[in-house]
Amino acid sequence: MKSAYDIIIRPIITEQSMEHIDIKKYVFEVAKDSNKIEISKAIEEIFDVEVDKVTTMNVKGKLKRTGRYPAGHRRSWKKAVVKLTENSKTIEFFEGMV
Repeated sequence: MKSAYDIIIRPIITEQSMEHIDIKKYVFEVAKDSNKIEISKAIEEIFDVEVDKVTTMNVKGKLKRTGRYPAGHRRSWKKAVVKLTENSKTIEFFEGMV
């Protein structure tokens, strides 16, 4: 059985993801084999909030080159956008970053 910390890998802190904090949308990198129900329960367990909706997407790794021949790929990963309910508290981890 996976723990909540195995499902939620890290928060995604970008300019675009920080714009949606006022409407209680947060972005996380999650395990590739996790589903929306597992992600929702993990967020509720870790941050003690109420999750309204979870949207997931698979992000394909980009082709990167460091010279002429050694071409490689960045890794592929899964992203989850979590929307909290209106009466839920905010996630304090993101508070000082806006």
